Amino acid sequence: MKLTKRSRLGTVALAVGNALREGGIEAVLTGGACANVYTGGHHVTADVDFVLRGSVTRQQLNAAMATLGFERRGDRYVHPRSPYYVEFPRGPVAIGADCQIRPVEQRRGRMRTLSLSATDSCRDRLAAFYHWNDRQALRAAVAIALRRRVRMSVIQSWSENEQAVAGFDEFRRELQRARRQRAQSTGRRRRSPRR
Repeated sequence: MKLTKRSRLGTVALAVGNALREGGIEAVLTGGACANVYTGGHHVTADVDFVLRGSVTRQQLNAAMATLGFERRGDRYVHPRSPYYVEFPRGPVAIGADCQIRPVEQRRGRMRTLSLSATDSCRDRLAAFYHWNDRQALRAAVAIALRRRVRMSVIQSWSENEQAVAGFDEFRRELQRARRQRAQSTGRRRRSPRR
């Protein structure tokens, strides 16, 4: 696949994951780019994070990334025509204290990559909110839960284990507020007279 300046973040993330897979590298899409995929582009970030699984040499990683035109600069991979860069944070794949993460497969056309599930992506964003008071991460978690089916009981139980009950309560309130706003907006559009 050829990446251009017009390639969206979700497309870049899926293309990179697919190139890694084709290079025999198992990696899981996490972080803000994963949230971007689940929110249909509503959550914006500049970096694409993949956590590697198994042993991978720098040469293998460089070769796989080069198939899309990425080159290594320091601790990240950059592309001459894309504003997004790729990083490989140290594993294992974990969300807070939970290391029992089961990735899911994302598909678009012929591209395939492993990623966090919608529930786990929501938890991943909430972890940043709980531990660093990252309000943008809270908004991303709400956006994921608003657009995708997430398992609230899993999120609540995990939040309790993270000792973040107050944070979970705030997340739930923000999600309820977003659902009300969406319902009101939809209702106004339905009642608008035709011209």
